[in-house]
Amino acid sequence: MPIRRLPPETVNRIAAGEVVERPASALKEIVENALDAGARRVEIQADQGGLSRILVADDGCGLGPDELALAVERHATSKLAPDGDGIYDLLNIFTLGFRGEALPSIGSVARLGISARTAGGEAFQIQVDGGAVGEVGPAAFPGPHGARVEVRDLFYATPARLKFMKSERAEALAITEEVKRQAMAHEAVAFSLELDGRRVLRLAAESEGQAGRLARLGAVLGREFEDNALLIDQVREGVRLTGYAGLPTYSRGNAQHQYLFVNGRPVRDRLITGALRAAYADFLARDRHPVAALYVELPPEEVDVNVHPAKAEVRFRDPGLVRGLIIGALRHALAGAGHRASTTVAGAALGSFRPQTYTPPPSAAGWSGSGQWKASDFAYPTAPAGVLPGLEERSARVEPEMAPPLPGPAETPPPFDPVDYPLGAARAQLHGTYVIAQTRDGLVIVDQHAAHERLVYERMKLEMAAGGVARQALLLPEVVELDPAEAERVAARADELAALGLVLEAFGPGAVLVRETPALLGDTDVAGLVRDIADDLAEAGQALALSERLAEVCGTLACHGSVRAGRRLTGAEMNALLRQMEATPHSGQCNHGRPTYVELKLADVERLFGRR
Repeated sequence: MPIRRLPPETVNRIAAGEVVERPASALKEIVENALDAGARRVEIQADQGGLSRILVADDGCGLGPDELALAVERHATSKLAPDGDGIYDLLNIFTLGFRGEALPSIGSVARLGISARTAGGEAFQIQVDGGAVGEVGPAAFPGPHGARVEVRDLFYATPARLKFMKSERAEALAITEEVKRQAMAHEAVAFSLELDGRRVLRLAAESEGQAGRLARLGAVLGREFEDNALLIDQVREGVRLTGYAGLPTYSRGNAQHQYLFVNGRPVRDRLITGALRAAYADFLARDRHPVAALYVELPPEEVDVNVHPAKAEVRFRDPGLVRGLIIGALRHALAGAGHRASTTVAGAALGSFRPQTYTPPPSAAGWSGSGQWKASDFAYPTAPAGVLPGLEERSARVEPEMAPPLPGPAETPPPFDPVDYPLGAARAQLHGTYVIAQTRDGLVIVDQHAAHERLVYERMKLEMAAGGVARQALLLPEVVELDPAEAERVAARADELAALGLVLEAFGPGAVLVRETPALLGDTDVAGLVRDIADDLAEAGQALALSERLAEVCGTLACHGSVRAGRRLTGAEMNALLRQMEATPHSGQCNHGRPTYVELKLADVERLFGRR
């Protein structure tokens, strides 16, 4: 078949297939143009999932008549400028849109109308119908400056493309998600969205900075995220990471609520998935995912934003630096959270209460017949009768503080009241499993097994970090065959793996030789472990499989070495457990992300009984 030069309309439609995948893609390009134009307010309307109509109105700098004609030509843009040698540097991008393809691509498959006005100028408009460009003419424009871009009958010029669209509801949800991402990236810009004439989103402009960003994230992701978010702010080698990440106890069943923004651009990248998984590995089960909105700021030459036709992905010059920064910053924030658990835990607990009146039968267990429960149904703090291993130091210190104060001079300051501790003072134990503590303004219910499991686990991690991971040499070194690229990738990380107790070396072009394995793993499937590590290195750039297996073993040992449910604790042991929880990072959740305690404020309890 001979080589042919394609006609311009066909070229435009091919470009449209890359840039305009669905209505949300067209909306993204138009909104980014508005933001690049300096808009502080963006109003969006969409009908029938955006297939019938999309309107984006902004208050940016607007367009003059000459610029309107250029705006609908391919590869015409105001967002790239040549250097002194007339060269356009595509690695020095400061704007969101720069390709000059969006508007002509949309106009080649739809009916596109643009009206605009510059400050102090007249309003003009232009129409593009299926690639046919009309003349620039005068227009009526409601504002002093800005632009209104309207797209009608998207893909009418390419009917086959319509067959690949999802339902109107699905397309409308995609539009909503895109607007939310743009709003999260630009907190100082006001956004509104109407779908089929119904207002679904209205976000006022927030102040620039962390406070305004958190307020915008709370408006988009929910106020619960705002209440349970940890501040992230770290800098490393010229790369700054800011944003917010949710507490482990505030997690979701999928990874859809993880957002990454690079120099103000919403992007999707596998990097954030792997980094979040690594950072939360000690706190969440595999089927739970953290909520996070992370913002990476770095010099434009350090990131390539030109690797995807729709600019939905980026490529970092040093992905290891960015990944390490994300993991380190998240772990630092999680450690700083201490024993804090999410506010949703208390809300869920309160939601499970149902006020009711109950009169047990005379034969009910524990019923004395005189209208009172017997004291044997509760355990109260008493003098120590044997203290749990690992809790001796705390119990010896706490118990005297609970004794009545000695008489002294009038000027002696009042003794410290244990209820002023963050987790309060132990008052009782229920069912041999739950410790009830009183705080100054409420009560705390602690799952003794989950709490002590976390304490033991954190102590084991410190001991392992201090002494290194013990290794066991294989009687016969095992050869594991891999794809040549996988083998090279694994061998290149030999030093990192050796620090985790796995000693291996390259063994030919497509294999590695394993000499030692972590002693904690015992008799393990060496070949399966190495293949899992190879998969992790290909996907996330880290040997998560080995780290997670070591963590799993530590978690199992901690579980077996911790206080079991049903164990009666003394008052000293209960209080020592509370004090160690306060002093231990991450003690607000067990190794699987479940809360170790629930705190109820007195006001919440009073509402349960109608006192408020």
